[in-house]
Amino acid sequence: MAYQAGGERSVPRPVLERPEAQAYLRDYAALVEAVPFPSVVLDHRWDVVLANTAFASLFRGVGPHPTAMPDENFLRFVLFHPDASTVLGEHESSWCLPMLAHFAAAVERHGHDHGLQAIRRDIAQDPIMEAAYRQGLPHWIRAVGEQAVARDGAVRPLLHPDPRWGATECRVVDETPRTLEEMGYTRLTLVLRELRRERPRTRGARRGAAHLRVVTATED
Repeated sequence: MAYQAGGERSVPRPVLERPEAQAYLRDYAALVEAVPFPSVVLDHRWDVVLANTAFASLFRGVGPHPTAMPDENFLRFVLFHPDASTVLGEHESSWCLPMLAHFAAAVERHGHDHGLQAIRRDIAQDPIMEAAYRQGLPHWIRAVGEQAVARDGAVRPLLHPDPRWGATECRVVDETPRTLEEMGYTRLTLVLRELRRERPRTRGARRGAAHLRVVTATED
């Protein structure tokens, strides 16, 4: 049982069996729903456990995909959905590469997890993404610094479908309380920012195959 936008999802997900944990998640879903900014609770595979209406509204324009919907698995959406760049600005540098870095860290911690292994196989099937993951990613992290990869506090561009926001930015805020952390979950809120300067409304990479361009790795 998992919850989204204040209601129970029909898609089954593994959950903690303790009744008190399920009650906590039900109450926490109401808290997440009350937040005006996109907010989501994820497990260690980036499967979506809870998401609010603002999160659903942010991704309301994306088309269907068999494995990479944003309200199912956020990592798969970022990496594999052909519409991801229509919402996630500067898709490759600001979203794909940081998420690949987080994924690499998760694989180190949970290497035998079947869900993570399935994502790893899908990465390997895309030669460009595989090259970015194996060779380009370490070089990119050295070049931009660890802060660019940080989950909490990162500022990332967004292309919000609501014209009141349009091309904007969000600050990713980790709001995980201890109880949620003990369940193995993480809560992230995308705090939308009103820009004081004019930004070009670029739509990112064209719709199509969702994979990275070549990320060149230099030899040490």
